[in-house]
Amino acid sequence: MAEREIRLFGDPVLRSVCDAIVPGDKRADALVTDLLDTVRIPGRAGVAANQIGVGLRAFSYNVDGEVGYIINPEIVEVSGDPELVDEGCLSVPGFYFPRLRYPFARVRGIDLDGNPVELSGEGLMAQALQHEVDHLNGHLYIEGLEPETKREAMRAIRQAPWY
Repeated sequence: MAEREIRLFGDPVLRSVCDAIVPGDKRADALVTDLLDTVRIPGRAGVAANQIGVGLRAFSYNVDGEVGYIINPEIVEVSGDPELVDEGCLSVPGFYFPRLRYPFARVRGIDLDGNPVELSGEGLMAQALQHEVDHLNGHLYIEGLEPETKREAMRAIRQAPWY
């Protein structure tokens, strides 16, 4: 398969809740390949299926040299006091804004064969897990910004050349 183009802020697919993937669905094989090819580009921590225009529940990750994917992920645990972290998004290119995220997160889902998968981590991995599951639920990270920061973010995004 191939690296896929990232959908940008304003594309309706980014606001849509993604559908669960039924184990054995042949579309999932090609989707996972595309997600992995797309996340391997340097500087990318994660890519959700809807970011490449597919409304199915899967994402790939590339954190600290570990590249992988998960299908039908659900957050099952977050812990610690939420911390402000600078966060960006491939679908909102060129911008980073402070956003509250839990310092630890755990997700559960499946692989292509329907086997259970559990991912967890702290720091960037925790942030990526929360960010990508938000995408699959139809939410962009800017929705979780503090009100004044969100106003500033929206003003800046509207002035971006890609908008």
